[in-house]
Amino acid sequence: MNVSDSTNVAVERSRLEVGGVSTRLVQAGPDATEAVVFIHGNPGSADDWERLAGAAGAIGLRAVAFDLPDFGETIAPPGFAHDVPAYSGFVAAALERLGIERVHLVIHDFGGPIGLVWAMGHLDAVASVTLIDTGLLPGYRWHSLARIWRTPVVGEIFQATTTRRAFRSALSRKEPRGLPRDFVEGMYDHYDKRTRKAVLKLYRATDDPGGMSENLIALFAPRDIAALVIWGEHDPYLPSSFAPRQRDAFPSAEVHVLPASGHWPYADSPDTVERLFTEFLTKLKQS
Repeated sequence: MNVSDSTNVAVERSRLEVGGVSTRLVQAGPDATEAVVFIHGNPGSADDWERLAGAAGAIGLRAVAFDLPDFGETIAPPGFAHDVPAYSGFVAAALERLGIERVHLVIHDFGGPIGLVWAMGHLDAVASVTLIDTGLLPGYRWHSLARIWRTPVVGEIFQATTTRRAFRSALSRKEPRGLPRDFVEGMYDHYDKRTRKAVLKLYRATDDPGGMSENLIALFAPRDIAALVIWGEHDPYLPSSFAPRQRDAFPSAEVHVLPASGHWPYADSPDTVERLFTEFLTKLKQS
């Protein structure tokens, strides 16, 4: 499933064996120790990033995206802890396996805390950060769906009764421009019992989504890491008021709030997101 057709460069699909996990791998561009690394959110997968991976490859950068355990088509090993530290550890192991030493990090949704915790432990490896409807969220309180997922029994019932039609309707109702049909169908195709359980575990293991923000701001801000912020103005889950606040952690960040977009701007405004993204990376290459 593609967010949209990519005419940039060939995007290769394979599998990566890491830490007892066989994950799907999407790659583009040359083999290099410096790479653009995409971390998806919930209920995303490596599929989310095919177009932007191709765009990064087209300007001569290595690009990689992979499923997190129990998302997409990737099965977690027995005993895997579905929490931010475990997922961040998986990212670290995957990058080591791929021989990637310097990272242009691209994160969305719950890929935000996962990727930022990885970055916290690998500051010297971070070349840049692109935050798409995610980031540091001081004072944030869970959105309504997250509160359902975090509630025992209620969350299980909700997950068990979410049909394809209900899933499609819930997303469409909250997105100002709607979302491409194949994008939504692809998300639901991957939203099986395994992933639904993983979502419940991940949200219940994350007590305060804004709680780590102050420490991370203090850690990142002095480094003034190059950053691009793209946020849908009408995001129903993570308010766009958080977009300019990313400069607390990344003082020189370019911030773009897209006026007609929701939570998935790379899906509802793919041309604009690709342009902003490639312009940002190109400037970094030339600097």
